[in-house]
Amino acid sequence: MNTLRRLWFVCLSIALASVPALAQQPGQDFVPVTGPVTEQIPAAPLVISSYAFFLVLLFVYLWTIWRRIGKVEADMRALERRQPERGPHR
Repeated sequence: MNTLRRLWFVCLSIALASVPALAQQPGQDFVPVTGPVTEQIPAAPLVISSYAFFLVLLFVYLWTIWRRIGKVEADMRALERRQPERGPHR
């Protein structure tokens, strides 16, 4: 039954994915660009904002790692306090 559902899902996905390709007719309305081509959106603000976004993500990731390591160290200190003195370690 599960295999039949998967097969049905795959067939339906292929059918739905092919509908837009079949609906497009070859265009007869192509108009070439005349004159100089210029950028509509300057690239510098986009590059700077993307670098800033990933820098913030990096700092958030490092902060979460720092907190988790702090919790692990606190757990290790608590375990050391609970162990009875056995003399030198190892």
